[in-house]
Amino acid sequence: MKILTDWGFTRKGWRNNSRGEYLVLLQGALLAGFAILPVYQLPGFKIQSTQLLALTWIVASILGLTALIFIIKALIDLGKNLTPLPYPIENGELIQTGIYGIVRHPLYSGLILAALGWTLFQMSISHLIASPILIIFFDIKASREETWLTEKYPDYSQYSQRVKKLLPGIY
Repeated sequence: MKILTDWGFTRKGWRNNSRGEYLVLLQGALLAGFAILPVYQLPGFKIQSTQLLALTWIVASILGLTALIFIIKALIDLGKNLTPLPYPIENGELIQTGIYGIVRHPLYSGLILAALGWTLFQMSISHLIASPILIIFFDIKASREETWLTEKYPDYSQYSQRVKKLLPGIY
């Protein structure tokens, strides 16, 4: 398929993981696992206060909406530079504007925020345990990606000093 080769996938890459192909597979497995993970709540735990329950749902909704905005805006801002691989595409350019002026990896940020929103909405202990695994994975994948971005784009080091990695203004 042409789109896969446009994104940088090659047979050689699948054999030796030269562009982070295995990270893409692991990401798919982790996200699928998170999606099908059963909701487990503490037995006997139920929020009694209607106001607290409403607040919980409002915070979860804000996390989910923010995640959606991050993901959509990142896809729009990336345009032809989009690839699921952490390795940048050959004829790409460094995007530093739009959502990328707020956070360096908004797609990963969006997925993390969506996971946290779902965890809070469901009050799921199983998802609460799984969320740090996703966060650690995306931090590792982003770090690997940044090594390649720094090699390819001389401006990346300055950009990474200005803009936070995964959580705007925090990390």
